[in-house]
Amino acid sequence: MPRHHTKGSAPGGSQRQLRVGETVRHAVADILAQGSVHDPDLEGHIITVAEVRMSPDLKLATIYVMPLGGRDIEIVIAALERHKKFLRGEIAHRVNLKFAPDLRFHADERFDEAERIEKLLRTPAVQRDLAPDSDDK
Repeated sequence: MPRHHTKGSAPGGSQRQLRVGETVRHAVADILAQGSVHDPDLEGHIITVAEVRMSPDLKLATIYVMPLGGRDIEIVIAALERHKKFLRGEIAHRVNLKFAPDLRFHADERFDEAERIEKLLRTPAVQRDLAPDSDDK
């Protein structure tokens, strides 16, 4: 069977999807860092663009963002959704693609998940299981 017909694709998509997603991520991060989006809800927020996942046809970009400290995430995402047309135009100028992708913004939940795992690892039961056995001497 040819390679392009394999059923188990890489997590996150093909090499092209990953490369274009990373290019779009850099473009969005630059646009936000430069303060090009003028919105009172975004002022005073430092926004991390954690990941961009592209659809297989590269026409849809799902952008995972998190404001510094995780505060006002709903307000920040709503502001980015209001300015998605401007952001799409800026991405079209910065990234050389046949079509400018439609944008979707989501909160990045990885920080919350990492904190939950860290708390779990600090529980007494897990610490007891990780401690070296004193019976082995």
